[in-house]
Amino acid sequence: MKKKAFKILAKLNKTILPSFTKQRLDLSKASKLQMAIFGWKLYVTKNALD
Repeated sequence: MKKKAFKILAKLNKTILPSFTKQRLDLSKASKLQMAIFGWKLYVTKNALD
């Protein structure tokens, strides 16, 4: 059940949130909001794959 919820969240993240790798964002120069979005996407992706 938990894994299915994270898979749904991962699909929503992909459609709604921006992709920083496509924008070639330098993480050392990212704002706090960009870092928070990046961290959230990483957390959801990690849990969707487990």
